[in-house]
Amino acid sequence: MESLQFLESSANQLRAYANSFLSRYEPLALFLAFPFSLVVGWFLQSVGHSVHEKGLKTTVLGFIMCSIKFVPGVKNYIDAEKKKVVDKLQSNSKSKRGNGWRTELPVVGLGVGVLEKMREDKRNDVVWQGKCSGTVYIGGSETEGHFSLINEACSMFAHTNPLHMDVFHSVVKFEAEVVAMTAALMGSQEKSYGGQICGNMTSGGTESILLAVKSSRDFMKARKGIVRPEMIIPQSAHSAYDKAAQYFNIKLWRVPVNTEFQADTASIRRYVNKNTILIVGSAPGFPHGIIDPIEELGKLALSYDICLHVDLCLGGFVLPFASKLGYPIPLFDFTVQGVTSMSVDVHKYGLAPKGTSVVLYKNHEIRKHQFVAVTEWTGGLYVSPTIAGSRPGNLIAGAWAAMMAIGLEGYLENTREIMEASKRIQRGVQNIHELSIIGRPDMTIVAFGSNVLDIFEVNDIMSSKGWHLNALQKPNSIHICVTLQHVPVVDDFLKDLKESVQTVKDNPGPISGGLAPIYGAAGKMPDRAMVGELLIDFMDNSC
Repeated sequence: MESLQFLESSANQLRAYANSFLSRYEPLALFLAFPFSLVVGWFLQSVGHSVHEKGLKTTVLGFIMCSIKFVPGVKNYIDAEKKKVVDKLQSNSKSKRGNGWRTELPVVGLGVGVLEKMREDKRNDVVWQGKCSGTVYIGGSETEGHFSLINEACSMFAHTNPLHMDVFHSVVKFEAEVVAMTAALMGSQEKSYGGQICGNMTSGGTESILLAVKSSRDFMKARKGIVRPEMIIPQSAHSAYDKAAQYFNIKLWRVPVNTEFQADTASIRRYVNKNTILIVGSAPGFPHGIIDPIEELGKLALSYDICLHVDLCLGGFVLPFASKLGYPIPLFDFTVQGVTSMSVDVHKYGLAPKGTSVVLYKNHEIRKHQFVAVTEWTGGLYVSPTIAGSRPGNLIAGAWAAMMAIGLEGYLENTREIMEASKRIQRGVQNIHELSIIGRPDMTIVAFGSNVLDIFEVNDIMSSKGWHLNALQKPNSIHICVTLQHVPVVDDFLKDLKESVQTVKDNPGPISGGLAPIYGAAGKMPDRAMVGELLIDFMDNSC
């Protein structure tokens, strides 16, 4: 009985204390309730977005990893381990900053003697002829002649800058003609199109994509009043879209591909909302050489009145010609209703000098949002079409020279050779039982993985034989992007690949100096932010 009385008395005292506290601090509690609820709401919304975008498992693991870093000593340990990985990456790269690199101007200029110094440095470059995936697209018996041709064209216009349109009429004309000739390949001459395709030359595929995204953002803001823009891309889309999302403050949704490794239209549809400005398709995607269902994406874009960009950076100077040669190429160009912009690299299969690409738009109404005009600068009135102000006119001239020198028949023959070579490689990979082709390649990329051995170990063995292939993830695989360089060495590639597979099969485990352990570890790390930090640290120490 006394115990009950004691408990009751204690409860009354606690209640009285609580009432006294609330009466004293009630104004403060009421004042703090609103911002507290906003913080809680913001936190729950952020968690919801993270779960929606990354999944519950990844979100929880990310939160745990982030929390662990606050434990005393853990952050220092993680930083030390990261440094080991970065040092490992650096040890496999000849581009490590330092190593006797010059940091000051020579007191006395070298004059023409600098050319010998450059030849000496060039001798340190990797022997790329015939063994690099992509990278250098010029090849065949005409290699030296084509290099000489574009080098002379570039040299002739090395002093020019199309920013000064009133001075350098020649390169302004060259740019317009490169854009028009590229647009013709993309359907501008088809009677079914009937629009007015326009565009500009850029420094490469990434700039073309950036400009297309920026133009789509501003076009949709003017058209539909969208101020919190979002874009939706398949997992296989190029990383340039991530860069564009960061640069232009656009919410990016990266959607898983279907079982054929194509953009999944149904999944993309589920992400479309009132803020969507743009969806993306690739022809083909860089990882696996597979063309997305552009017609389906076009219908989706039309139904929601949003933009559709088609990435033809890799396929622009192959697919039109492959189609003419009779290969079963699905529709990919401006004849597809709903396509509003495209990016096409001339410096890949167009065989132009590096640093040349084209961004194309369905009409001038969209392209106008690419331009920047400044009216209040004391330096005068200013308008610029691309990200760069001054641009190298010599590269424009080199691209024009390449396209004019090769011509329609030349591109058709090049396409015939590289398509045949890629099909031979595909058949050869299929005959290596430990390997399997990823999807059904449409073009000149052959990606392959394995369920019975570590494909990154195979890649390391191939690297030791002088081959430079591309490592991929989701799923773990490697690919070769077939160019004219590879046409005469297909049998050598398949022989070395078969031997590399057998070596890994007989002696599983990473080779000394290989990158397989790093790729493998990165693929298993749940904290993707940490993987990003590793990449940034590597880049920060390389340039």
